[in-house]
Amino acid sequence: MERSKVIFGNEMSEKAYRKAVSTKNKFIRKYGDDSGKIYHLSASPAPAIGDILGVEQLKISDTRDVTFDNKSVIIGNIRMGFGHYRISMAIASAAKAMGYEPYWFDLHSFGNTTCGKIIAGQNELYSLGSRLSQMFPPFNKLVWEPLNSEGFRKLTYNCSDQKTAELMTPVFRDLPKDIPYIATHVWPAQAAVHAGLTKVVNVVPDNWPMALHLAEGSIHTVQTPSAYLGYRSLRGMDKKRTLKPMPKTSIAYTGHYIDHELVSNIEADCAKRMERSHGGTKRWLMSVGGAGAQKEIFVSIIKKLLPEIQQGNAALFVNVGDHRNVWEALVNEIPQMRQFVTEHFDDFDATKAFCEEAYDGEVNGIHAFCHSDIFAAVYSTNLLMRCSDVLITKPSELAFYPIPKLMIKRVGGHEAWGAIRAAEIGDGTYEVTTPAETCAMLDLIQRHGEIIDLMCDNIMTAYKAGIYNGAYRVIKLATRDRS
Repeated sequence: MERSKVIFGNEMSEKAYRKAVSTKNKFIRKYGDDSGKIYHLSASPAPAIGDILGVEQLKISDTRDVTFDNKSVIIGNIRMGFGHYRISMAIASAAKAMGYEPYWFDLHSFGNTTCGKIIAGQNELYSLGSRLSQMFPPFNKLVWEPLNSEGFRKLTYNCSDQKTAELMTPVFRDLPKDIPYIATHVWPAQAAVHAGLTKVVNVVPDNWPMALHLAEGSIHTVQTPSAYLGYRSLRGMDKKRTLKPMPKTSIAYTGHYIDHELVSNIEADCAKRMERSHGGTKRWLMSVGGAGAQKEIFVSIIKKLLPEIQQGNAALFVNVGDHRNVWEALVNEIPQMRQFVTEHFDDFDATKAFCEEAYDGEVNGIHAFCHSDIFAAVYSTNLLMRCSDVLITKPSELAFYPIPKLMIKRVGGHEAWGAIRAAEIGDGTYEVTTPAETCAMLDLIQRHGEIIDLMCDNIMTAYKAGIYNGAYRVIKLATRDRS
């Protein structure tokens, strides 16, 4: 089926189609076309999360060295920042809890394939755009915000992506056509459909409807009712005409994609936070992106917290993922923080032990976490969330997690609606956009424990309503015909 010409019954213009073909040909000239090549897959336990979540990582191999059964679930993803990996881990966690065996299928990691090269190139461009948007406000206002909120929203963007996804199918040849396949980025979803897989679930991350995330032929899952209506109606994806809507069989509202370890411990974790909210040492967790964006805000946060840390009223956890240079830049900017710092670098077992001890024990100072392995880098934030009181994050995928959140300035217009969702549920603040506003909100939460209490109460209400059960529902959709 030619999925670039007609999208959910909406015919694309000849101009849009020609541009899509031109884009595909451009990638062929740059990265080659390996559609005639035979790739095989092997599997081995994934680093860090292999033991915790039972994840097997699929890799390109000379011979086929993996066997799937009726308990196998494929999680198609790419590494683009930390977000899509984090959502994949939530899906894997739910799969394991429900008795399935998750297989990690990262198209970005297949570096010598055409598909891996295309994704790596696009990821580099996106990271560059993120950095420039924070360095140059005019670029952010005139280019980056409009691109992320309106450019990726256009149906013509999906037309082009669908054509490019045709180049990504060779790595799918070892996967059974009827295996449950869950994609946490649209490119693995589109590629799976083009490869002929019949049980594809496309896990949509954003709360702002964008044609970028469409993969016709899959079931699209969304985390919020507003996203459901927006995607179902293809809201604003072509402002020159009224579009035919997405069929109801192509989309499902599931709730937030959250790991089983976090969902199953919501009550206990909130109880701990409320115990510390009045008179105890408040624990702040800062998740720092690898692009180095928002450095000015992070610096202001640390400087604001330092007196409270010195007095023992606050503790700060900083996870820089796998980007040690980001941490070094922060320390160089704030040398006075060095005396309070304990570094936890490249020892995931030690990170796990720290989190286990911190859950019931006392914590002081600043604790920095950095792991060169991407699995450990991402999952460390999950471990730290359980022993933290407030998460400081931009309103991306972490906006949906069941922990009190201080929402700092977004990176890209599409993230705005993540903060709106958190503010309406009440498990996070609205988006604070300047260093001064951020520090004022931080001071409010630090000095008034009832703010944390209120957010925890709202988390409990949302938990009882099933809002955080999205990952389980995704698994049910993907495995609905399995015994």
